Amino acid sequence: MATLHILCGLPGSGKSTLAKKLESEHAALRLTPDEWMERIVGDGYSEDKRTVVETIQCEIAEQALRLGVNVILENGFWTRRERDELQARAKNCGADTKLYYLDVARDELLRRLNERNANLPPNTFHIDESRLDDAITHFEVPTPDEPNLIIIK
Repeated sequence: MATLHILCGLPGSGKSTLAKKLESEHAALRLTPDEWMERIVGDGYSEDKRTVVETIQCEIAEQALRLGVNVILENGFWTRRERDELQARAKNCGADTKLYYLDVARDELLRRLNERNANLPPNTFHIDESRLDDAITHFEVPTPDEPNLIIIK
């Protein structure tokens, strides 16, 4: 049975690093919005275009799961509603899910982002302190009652 690996966390929490590790360990299809945004749009902050990219990636994920292929989505999934909907969609495809929450303190997130911003890796975008703080205000921390939750500190 295929598994959908859902990566939940704020910018700088380590989602991409974990996604690449899981990709190798589980022979999984890794779908990352930032990579598509960089290559197709050239701008990571167009919300309309990001919504289109994320929708297409979820559709591809569903097709892969139905074919028995493990999938990793690292969109961040900042709301409980997004996470619940995604788990329900995976279940409808006959797949298992694992929800990874990368729990990193704000000071460490900012340190990592400043380090990354100094020498941006490919397919990433500059994220300053104000964008991080805005993200924090919109982020809904997963709660212990969320299914298949794995907390990574």
